[in-house]
Amino acid sequence: MRKITKYILLSLLVFTAGSCKKYLDVNVNPNSPTQPAINGLLTRVTQNAALNVNRVSNITSYYTQYLASPNPSSPTDVYEPIDASSAWTSLYDNMTDAYDLEKIAAEQGATQHQGVAKILLAMDLHLVHNLWGSAPYTEAFTGEILTPAYNTAEDIFQTCIQLLNDGITLVQAAGATRTIPSASDLIHNGSVDGWVRTAHALKARLLNQLSKTTQYNAANILAEVDASYTPTTKNAFITVFNVRNPWNQIAVNNASLLLDGWLSSYYVDALDGTTFTYTDPRIPLTASLTQFGDYRGTRNGAGRVGSGTQKDESYISLTGYYSSTSSPQYIISYEEVKFIEAEAAFRSNNKTRAYAAYLEGIRANMNKMGVAAAARDTYVNNAAISVGEANLTLNLIFQEKYKTLYLMPVTWDDARRFDYQYQGFQLPLNAVEATFIRRLVYPAVETSRNGKNVPVQPDVTDKLWWDK
Repeated sequence: MRKITKYILLSLLVFTAGSCKKYLDVNVNPNSPTQPAINGLLTRVTQNAALNVNRVSNITSYYTQYLASPNPSSPTDVYEPIDASSAWTSLYDNMTDAYDLEKIAAEQGATQHQGVAKILLAMDLHLVHNLWGSAPYTEAFTGEILTPAYNTAEDIFQTCIQLLNDGITLVQAAGATRTIPSASDLIHNGSVDGWVRTAHALKARLLNQLSKTTQYNAANILAEVDASYTPTTKNAFITVFNVRNPWNQIAVNNASLLLDGWLSSYYVDALDGTTFTYTDPRIPLTASLTQFGDYRGTRNGAGRVGSGTQKDESYISLTGYYSSTSSPQYIISYEEVKFIEAEAAFRSNNKTRAYAAYLEGIRANMNKMGVAAAARDTYVNNAAISVGEANLTLNLIFQEKYKTLYLMPVTWDDARRFDYQYQGFQLPLNAVEATFIRRLVYPAVETSRNGKNVPVQPDVTDKLWWDK
């Protein structure tokens, strides 16, 4: 009953916030209110920020080979250009809401609301940056320019950093006339400390993305890590949905024979002992068993082996940690921060700190998922995992981070930074490109309406500025 009440409350709050003018809107309803209720808008922005992670991951998880299509030579599997208009629209809709929330909050002196708006605007904008590079920003949200100019990808990245800095300052500012109501904030329940730590965690993620550039600064990354999550502080996620967790909806659809959510053979092999000499105890918490009582993935590009109705291969689990009805939908987590710390410390030659963070990232994720202590310790204490700080490598850090951040879009950023050097990782069968995918093409919703400003359509193998 309590959960149903939360769903109804969410629907009512979202309804009150339904009048914001979107970047991609065509018409304005003159009978709608021109300024939504600030707390209803906050509810919608916090929910959609988390849901946008899922929407993006439902694209990138095919490129990182967590997922594979049950159909042979599916465009997302084989690197054909796809029209990601839905993801683009969802990201810009929520950025428009966050922009409006910040402006309304500024008028009302609600600095905590302002800060949250800037932090979530940075998060969505960074997802746009990671998928497409250059994109509209400066002229995109005022409603005065129908065909906004594009900002460069480098400028967008720096804007994300500035938004996070401003968000931290505003959330902590003294003298706010309004505080964030717990019920309206679906991510941190009104916790200022939670928002500050999340902003620092996101900054650490962004700065770590620059590992191929001359701008990379391990000391700055580690400073952000130190200001972010601890083992006892809350990560950024939501558990309130209109119906159910979106990964669960995919699992439900698949069970109803609307085939979706099939696990890639690369992911399954990496956990079930095929690629490595040890099994990962997290696989029963993410994958469904086949009719044979084991786990079997689908090769990207090959399509399903059987009819799709006999459980010949493994799918996203209906009851998995990340895919049950009310599973958390994460934005960023403590264990991700530990792997960021491990990489930054390793690159600064602090092997002791790097090794401790690497092991803690694995343990923390297993503890969160409910892996039994004995199984956790068997995995972590395996000589292939507990190699000692002198033998720690970037390959190990990236490989274990990949397993830990299942279905998170940041792993596509990592795969590109790592040049897809994961053990056993290979091009999809029937790939239309001779090398790995690096970006998306601009979607039809943008080329059809703002074509004069859209950059020359790139190839999906063209590297973005931070990936070169």
